[in-house]
Amino acid sequence: MAATDLAYNSKELMVCLAARCLEDHSTVVVGTGAPLAAAMLAQRLHAPDLIVLFESGSIDPILPTMPISVGDSRTFWKAAIATTMDDIMSFSQRGMVDYTFLGGAQVDMYGNINSTMIGLDYESPKVRLPGSGGANDFGSLCWRTMTIAPHDRRRFVERCDFITTPGYLTGPGAREAAGLPPGTGPYKVFTDLCIIGFDDETKRMKVESLHPGIAKERVQENTDFELLWAENLDESHPPTGQELEMLREEVDPLHYIIGT
Repeated sequence: MAATDLAYNSKELMVCLAARCLEDHSTVVVGTGAPLAAAMLAQRLHAPDLIVLFESGSIDPILPTMPISVGDSRTFWKAAIATTMDDIMSFSQRGMVDYTFLGGAQVDMYGNINSTMIGLDYESPKVRLPGSGGANDFGSLCWRTMTIAPHDRRRFVERCDFITTPGYLTGPGAREAAGLPPGTGPYKVFTDLCIIGFDDETKRMKVESLHPGIAKERVQENTDFELLWAENLDESHPPTGQELEMLREEVDPLHYIIGT
């Protein structure tokens, strides 16, 4: 059966696409949820020597089943190193972590992420969100930041109400002017409509690939700012049978992340 004939949902699509971007022998700090599923899928299919790190202090574990959080004891199962949060942050600061996967309530055109509050009054926000955890550190110090998020206008906003995690801040040069390491920053955003990269000159979001059956107009309608578009716009390759089988039966058999 061809991959295009397989039934899959939007969460499965996002996880599979994100997993493909993790190379063997690279390092990645992941959090709970879809980023962790993507890392586990990558390890099982094409990146057996992908080194996964957790904020709680685990380095390179063999994950038997899906942990329910980064503090789950399963994140330490057969780990190469069981250390502390201090060391994980130190590794990031020293440039030893290639990727971090983050999420948030808002993402703006420069890849800044808000997971702190909705509203303009910090003392009395409309919605109080969980906050940074390690997201500010990882987004500031890891080489490439990737995000997985559903695509709608409330989430993809022109300007974040609060910047929890810096992307390219206000545009070219702003990140470096703030004292963040040169060469770091947002890399990819995986949504249920498309894959987004960032323009080298303007540092703004640029759509690189549309998912099967998705039109440009739909993506723009669900974005609160003007998107840039790659000249040679690709179509995302749907999940393969092997990816779906592994994701459903070994990575997330209880469907915590991918749903039903």
